[in-house]
Amino acid sequence: MMLMKLDDYLSGELEKLRSEKLLRVLPERRAGISFASNDYLGLAAHPALREAAARAARDFGVGSGASRLVGSHSDLHAEMEGKLAFFKGAEAALSFSSGYAAALGTIPALVGRGDTILADKLCHASLIDAARLSGATLRVFRHNDTGQLEERLRRLGGAGGKVWILTESVFSMDGDLAPLAEIVALKERFGAFLFVDEAHATGLFGGGGGLCQSTGLSDCVEVQMGTLSKAVGASGGFVAGSHKLIAFLANRARSFVFSTAPTLPAVAAACAGLDIIVSSEGDELRRRLWENVGHAVRRLDGMPLLPSASPILPVMVGGAEDALLIAVNLAEKGFLVPAIRYPTVERGKARLRITVSARHDSREVDCLVEAIKLQSFPLTILTANTKQCEDGD
Repeated sequence: MMLMKLDDYLSGELEKLRSEKLLRVLPERRAGISFASNDYLGLAAHPALREAAARAARDFGVGSGASRLVGSHSDLHAEMEGKLAFFKGAEAALSFSSGYAAALGTIPALVGRGDTILADKLCHASLIDAARLSGATLRVFRHNDTGQLEERLRRLGGAGGKVWILTESVFSMDGDLAPLAEIVALKERFGAFLFVDEAHATGLFGGGGGLCQSTGLSDCVEVQMGTLSKAVGASGGFVAGSHKLIAFLANRARSFVFSTAPTLPAVAAACAGLDIIVSSEGDELRRRLWENVGHAVRRLDGMPLLPSASPILPVMVGGAEDALLIAVNLAEKGFLVPAIRYPTVERGKARLRITVSARHDSREVDCLVEAIKLQSFPLTILTANTKQCEDGD
């Protein structure tokens, strides 16, 4: 039997991706205006975060050296986790190297064979990967469809094992919000547990604590997950909940136990970001952000824009090739707007994912919208959007 060389196999796979217009390459760093970042409040370049990170690097160095349980736990880690717990209205919090690591460690620690996970269809890949890794039975319900969620919960009555519901609070590719109050009512009615990914809500809603906090539901959510790499402006992920949850995860979440501790410059930057978010400056940044979002939505009127209640504004294109071509054209005009394609979204639902931040101004938004309106969108997409608007009226 002839043995295939690995590179020969990989060449075929890469060519397949290229032919389907799904091949990703790391983009060149270009000068221009970015509408691709999740740095919603513009804190990543804030002087306070830069100084905090630089001071920590001078005082402690840039590497952690070991996992926290082995010996790299510090007062600064504890301080950040205390801020996060207060921030999220929880008893305690635990930090991870990333949001992905937080999901991958937490879900399999809490759920296993004999249990069932009910996940929103549009949950982030990290939640789905963690659910599969757990060994639990995974069932998906239609996006934000609490009727189907109720049906799934009813069918599980008396089946045995724990039942966990997984959802994002702000969905990362559609920009819409989960009906948290309805989901909480269902999980309490049927005795399930609730895991909410607040990655794209943290820092933006209410006083910055996220959608669970702003809706007054923090006490009803067993696990709140989040990230420090978006609105907080730093790096890392976290989980917030009860003292017992955090103690359990510190022992059983493998991506915590066996990972090197988050670096102290990143932790110090996160502490500075959290301080700003809960301050009057944070209030002003959120005001500017939502003002920019409102302006962008008004200017995009008539375009195939998905309904959004967040800074994530998806402009639907449909085909991967069309989305990629438009993104390239916008980059040539000085605007970084990513083309989101399968497998991040379903086939045939490729889109431009515009993310607005507090750092943008109305002129930049106007210039972007004018550039988008000069692009050629598939007629079927424009027609579908017009019909949707007419139906909504």
